[in-house]
Amino acid sequence: MCLAIPSQIVSINAENNTALLDTLGVQREASLDLMQDDVKIGDFVLLHVGYIMAKIDEEDAKESLKLYAQMIEALKEEEEELEILSHYRESHVDHASTRRNCE
Repeated sequence: MCLAIPSQIVSINAENNTALLDTLGVQREASLDLMQDDVKIGDFVLLHVGYIMAKIDEEDAKESLKLYAQMIEALKEEEEELEILSHYRESHVDHASTRRNCE
């Protein structure tokens, strides 16, 4: 499965045919070589493996970014739960081995 990440154009370098993008707060340069539509600063585009693939409307971009933020939050919560379970298991394993050593 491939993910194209919505990004906003911050600046355009016509000489290199690249654009500086803001992607979830991270700025990176991407190629415009595969882009067929004209783009301008402020436009939202889809970025995939360093290439700007398509222009998208602002509403769709913001909805996609909102979904990405929800996924990131869910993954963080899951990671925290797994960490808690891991510590719980470790403490019970330590207690079990201590009991065996005392018997």
